[in-house]
Amino acid sequence: MASLSYAAPTSVEEAVRALSAAQGLAKIMSGGTDLLVQMRSGRVKPQAIVDTKKIPGIIGVTAKDGGFVIGAATPGAVLGETKALAAAWPGVVEAANLIGSTQVQGRASLAGNLCNASPAADSVPAMIAARAVAVVVGPNGRREIPVEAVVTGPGRISLARDEFILEFRLPPRPARSADAYLRFIPRTEMDIAVVGAAVNVTLGADGVCTEARVALGAVAPTPVLVPDAAAALVGHRLDDATLAAIDAAARAACDPIDDKRGTIAFRTEVAGVLVRRVAAIAFQRAQLAKTGVKS
Repeated sequence: MASLSYAAPTSVEEAVRALSAAQGLAKIMSGGTDLLVQMRSGRVKPQAIVDTKKIPGIIGVTAKDGGFVIGAATPGAVLGETKALAAAWPGVVEAANLIGSTQVQGRASLAGNLCNASPAADSVPAMIAARAVAVVVGPNGRREIPVEAVVTGPGRISLARDEFILEFRLPPRPARSADAYLRFIPRTEMDIAVVGAAVNVTLGADGVCTEARVALGAVAPTPVLVPDAAAALVGHRLDDATLAAIDAAARAACDPIDDKRGTIAFRTEVAGVLVRRVAAIAFQRAQLAKTGVKS
């Protein structure tokens, strides 16, 4: 078995060189909460680990151009403590803060949660609903891709072997806008989502939805953007007919598996129920956002 090499570069360029020079499987270590467990179990056997945490700016949250830049290795605990981010994007923060235990929160990152490519990742539907963009770096420089373009299947991502995510960018918030995320799990905490749902909305002064994004997790091989559910919200208040329409759209978007944690029928039904509940929270938050009050 080949020996394992470890590098902790202090610049993007150095990290890219380390990835390019690696023999065999190379893994980025952001927080390490998934990678180390997988290595100990023998599920993943990398020949090289590139620890990115010493790269300037890769940890931290910065307000920029009316939106936010989140370093790829920023721990979930830091996101929860960043009041401006939590006020503007409560759904993104609450989703990230569902990853693991309190101890795990001190290490787990958005980039790790995304690039682990689990269909049940909590933060990913919330980032997709938020229109988050991943800034990817590699030997050809930087490129920006929507978060929904990163995961291509369970355990698979679209990044080249010598690329990694440097940061995420969340757009500016229009007035009367808010997001929310909920998941269903069999236990009360520290479990993997059977279904996750995220809704991001902007409302007009009359309470009618003018813009929306809806995303689901754990109901398909990859996180799912649900345009039909968003279309059912736009132009409407959140009345019974609208709730029924987004419920139906969410169910139609599901392509789940049968396993011991939930049947296909159960996951599909729960997806509709969760989207209803999350939409209600997002609408309430958006209505309160005009006065600066956050629920």
